[in-house]
Amino acid sequence: MTELIGWASSVVLLITIGTQIHKQWHSGSSKGVSKWLFVGQLAASAGFTLYSYLIASWIFVITNALMFISAMIGLGIVFYHRRTERGDGRPDGS
Repeated sequence: MTELIGWASSVVLLITIGTQIHKQWHSGSSKGVSKWLFVGQLAASAGFTLYSYLIASWIFVITNALMFISAMIGLGIVFYHRRTERGDGRPDGS
């Protein structure tokens, strides 16, 4: 029963984040979305993944690894939207 609660919570979190990333992509804009949100999520997810691995908590290893991937996708979308909004084809910050 304890594992089921953990996996169910993981699924809820991943669906919530996935839905938000999907909405961000389809809106065609990342206005108001800070790249630092995703940079922070990358750092936290990497640390939590390693920590979860070290304590052998597989629910959290998988959840945090997928959260890391979602942060990479979200950050990529932010950079893509900013590049296309400028219309110059250069990566953000160039």
